[in-house]
Amino acid sequence: MTHGSALVFNELRLQEELCDAIITVQNEDFHIHKIILSGCSEYFRALFTRWSHPADQMYEIVHVSPDIMRLIIEFAYIGSEEVTPHNVKELYIACDFFKVIGLMEACCRFMGDHLSKDNCIDIWQLTENFFCPTLNGDAFHFILQHFTEACASSEFIKLSIQQLLKLIEADQLLVRDESTVFEAILHWIDHSPEERTTYISQILPKVRLALMTPDYFVTNVINNMMLMCDTECQETVKTAQTLLNDGIVRYPGIYHPLARPRLPASILLAIGGRIKNGYSVATNAIEAYDICADLWVNLTNPEESPRSQLGVVFLNGSVYCVGGNTEIQYFSSVRRFDLATHTWHQVASMKLRRCCVSITALNGCIYVIGGNDGHNCHSTAECYNPESNQWTDIASMNERRSHASCTNFQGKVYICGGFSGESFLSSAEYYSPDIDQWFQIAAMSIHRYGLGVVALEEQIYAVGGKNEESYINSAEVYNPQTNSWQPVTPMLTPRKGFGIEVLDGRIFVVGGFDGFTVIPNVESYDHNTGEWSEATNMRISRSDLCCCVVSGITNMADYAALRGSSLDHSCTHPSLPV
Repeated sequence: MTHGSALVFNELRLQEELCDAIITVQNEDFHIHKIILSGCSEYFRALFTRWSHPADQMYEIVHVSPDIMRLIIEFAYIGSEEVTPHNVKELYIACDFFKVIGLMEACCRFMGDHLSKDNCIDIWQLTENFFCPTLNGDAFHFILQHFTEACASSEFIKLSIQQLLKLIEADQLLVRDESTVFEAILHWIDHSPEERTTYISQILPKVRLALMTPDYFVTNVINNMMLMCDTECQETVKTAQTLLNDGIVRYPGIYHPLARPRLPASILLAIGGRIKNGYSVATNAIEAYDICADLWVNLTNPEESPRSQLGVVFLNGSVYCVGGNTEIQYFSSVRRFDLATHTWHQVASMKLRRCCVSITALNGCIYVIGGNDGHNCHSTAECYNPESNQWTDIASMNERRSHASCTNFQGKVYICGGFSGESFLSSAEYYSPDIDQWFQIAAMSIHRYGLGVVALEEQIYAVGGKNEESYINSAEVYNPQTNSWQPVTPMLTPRKGFGIEVLDGRIFVVGGFDGFTVIPNVESYDHNTGEWSEATNMRISRSDLCCCVVSGITNMADYAALRGSSLDHSCTHPSLPV
């Protein structure tokens, strides 16, 4: 039916002309044309052709309000989709009953676009009872990713025991501490203790008790009266206590169900670089760090070419590998890895060859700054728009910089240190995309070449590197409010040419060269305590690599350590091409 015809039929309906039926809902009459409603609804088609006599004209409809029926009729005539937060649930249920597929899909889209911590549980339950598998999966994933907020909503206590178990047994459940899960189940039970206490022996083994801190476990689990009164729960608690006391949680290759790590919210990728194999050679190695398991997973695709001194950034579900070099070649090319499909794609090349480049993502675009082409250090910079697949020149820096490092902070790009082609640099500057201009800021306390720069908690950190005298383990922090640098605790290991990223609120430094050898060492900085601590080493010693953090993807399990009953932590991930 054309748009013009639809308007004509709707006008006839409103004027009650040529109508052949009246639908009555709660004493309100709707004059309609049978053929129009039959065209959009299997229910009405059956009602008019099989469940009644063709001569019938009066139909009374129950279990729906006049307002909802009006919306359904308007959709049938003119395709109107007046979906709002106030009517979407009732409208969705009615459309499911009347088989108004088009309007039901509109309701699903609306609910999917408006998922929140307050309504995600309600939408999950609704779409389980009224079939919409895509939205049901989206709502379930949303609850897992926002569990702390969702379990504080009024809808959480309405979960069935089956729904609660499905949530808390999922590896994808995102919580900073397992105590959140334990307190959530106590809250759920407390809503109806006489009925729900009987489920505690089913629920407790789904909580990863051995991942709790010992103090919390002793105070809140061992001494919980409800658990003390249940024999099965006492056995579960004793097992968890043994795991905590014996330290089996940290033993590589063993994951007892009570000690099985949840999937991380983010994964740290370490890509490319140089390895020492008699002499220094570029590598195509890719490893992923799973912070919850404290393990590295090999994701290397042997079909991808080696690159060192490249730039890597995560944007819109893809990882971009930009520029870099091998022993004989300098690249302007860019490779994009689609994390959802596990596939590599070639995208538009930069205008210049750039290795030792600084890179960051800001406002949906990728900025690559400085670097060198094997002969000259660059002061130039380029911006890549993934939507147009085009690179655009932006303003040049005040200095040429290779082996520098940059980060984005408060809508600007900050770059520090590096090598000008003639000298090591302590200078720093920032770029304002709004006016396409660079501005110098206070210089660092020392020259740093091959350093790492990240933003964390309203400040910018410059870490490690090399100067004229030595390899550096020192670090300093820049306060944009005062335009000044202050020293912070040095790293445990001096290094240059390493990867650096912020993961789970901590600064991670990965690999590099310590002045003697290429290292696999990884350490992290906790800005709350001001201390560096060791993490599990990469499996491959590398320098001149680049790191990025991947988050917000639905297939995080593809890039994390395996969560089976046992784990060979030296294996290659089976879900990825090798």
